[in-house]
Amino acid sequence: MERAAVENLDFFRRIIYVIDDLGEAVIRNILSRLPAKSFASAACVSRSWNTICNSILSSPKLASAVSFNPSLEKALNEVVEKVLMEPIRPHFVLASIGPCFILQAALQRIEGIFGSKIPIIINVAEGVIGRDVRTDKFVEVIFKSYVQWALLAAKKKYSWSTDTQPTATCGMILTVGFLPGLKVHLVPLFRSQGPQRLLVDKFVMDIREVASAFSHSSSPAGIMLFADRKTNILPVLQKTEYAFSKDTFIVGDGGSELLFRISETTTMPPNSTFAAVALLFTRDINKPLGIREIQFHVMLSTGVTAVGPVYKVLSVEEHGTSTCFTATRETIPEPFEGEAILHDILDEVGEDIMFAAKATYIGVTKSRSCSVGTERAKLMQFHEFHKFEPVGDEALPPVRSVGINSGDPFRFYISDKDPALSTTYNIYYMLMDLKEDFNNRIKKHEKAEVFGGIVFCCRGRGGNYLGSPDYACFPFVDNFPGVTFAGTHTSAEIARGCFGYLYGESDQENNADIHCNLHPYGALYLVMSYHCPIPER
Repeated sequence: MERAAVENLDFFRRIIYVIDDLGEAVIRNILSRLPAKSFASAACVSRSWNTICNSILSSPKLASAVSFNPSLEKALNEVVEKVLMEPIRPHFVLASIGPCFILQAALQRIEGIFGSKIPIIINVAEGVIGRDVRTDKFVEVIFKSYVQWALLAAKKKYSWSTDTQPTATCGMILTVGFLPGLKVHLVPLFRSQGPQRLLVDKFVMDIREVASAFSHSSSPAGIMLFADRKTNILPVLQKTEYAFSKDTFIVGDGGSELLFRISETTTMPPNSTFAAVALLFTRDINKPLGIREIQFHVMLSTGVTAVGPVYKVLSVEEHGTSTCFTATRETIPEPFEGEAILHDILDEVGEDIMFAAKATYIGVTKSRSCSVGTERAKLMQFHEFHKFEPVGDEALPPVRSVGINSGDPFRFYISDKDPALSTTYNIYYMLMDLKEDFNNRIKKHEKAEVFGGIVFCCRGRGGNYLGSPDYACFPFVDNFPGVTFAGTHTSAEIARGCFGYLYGESDQENNADIHCNLHPYGALYLVMSYHCPIPER
């Protein structure tokens, strides 16, 4: 964008004297219709034009587009052209690609377009949700897995042409955000090599340092978190729950391949690698006058149901990234282990219920002591899900994760369409109420508007799982037609909040609720709005 702005600058200077005679209103109308690259050039023509351009971009904007072109270069050209059709000054760039594209190549091309100073995150998504550049319609498409894609490539079964329907093999979504009044930064989470461990304390303190440098608080307005597939994100979420104000939203993708561009000033600890990255939003203490306040609204649709009794972990044995444990329940004093736990739950709820489900989890309620550095520790309660994968040998671990302690109570959960449907409609009605509230404010001459939404939706909810291929879209699109909406299908959905009540673990009205931040078979919505602050009476 920087190079294009310079190339167009001479052209604008040649015509400035002619256009200035038209008057400010006409000039503003013309500039507001320019694509982003030409707009950037126009802002450099003169002080008066720069002032007009700044006033045009006084409101936040989100732009997004989806392409299913099998060529990375062509797909990127299509989505870039779409998102830069109107004036925008990118504060961040998010890109999600299918497994047939190469991450490094995509990152290099995106950096070449948007420059070296803009935070960029690119990851391999399970699928995309957004507006197709060719049809201009909202689509929800699941990508084929690496294995499926490799088999297709080996058998040379691709048959591409410009008039074919989009496939679920290749594609990408590009989302660009402009958030005046906020500062946007990337903060990486490092993993030490050798005895591998996550440097979570450093991660938290780095976020606090950035937030304090640009705002009045060490807690940012929000964090969009992207973690590597190999990263156990649960202890990270525990620490961030402790470290930041309740007003700080945290959403994201808890497990995918990703790349990002870090600042040259970022110091990487010796013998370490990247485990995750936070896209940090902080409120700017030097926000110009007239810039309205941006608000973030997080809404969650769940997709699992509790079945069977409550168990308690008796003993735990960790094997690398897996856990073997024994458990008891009140009515049966003998301990269960390995497959015996599965047999007990099958006897309790029936094989039809368990085997009809696509996924089985154990939801563990944990009391954990949390702190950062030498700070005073605080005891907190979490409800965390672990994928349950029964095996034929009782000696093998049934849970493919760690972090379970002796004494932790847990229940079984299965994926279920009913809560997915009911909570999706709940979000639809919450967004309807939000729209009505904003309409009432407008009637009172208070400017308020939703300008964008982002969704992270479980891959398992894709396709016709809920009876229609567009269930992730409809709550937002039906309420805010024409407003940018984008997202991805993921394997681990992050949404910070006291959502224990959605899983039957606590009372919604209880202030001392249970924190639940990673949600199996979930769909989380980050809705963005802006408004003029209501004067205090």
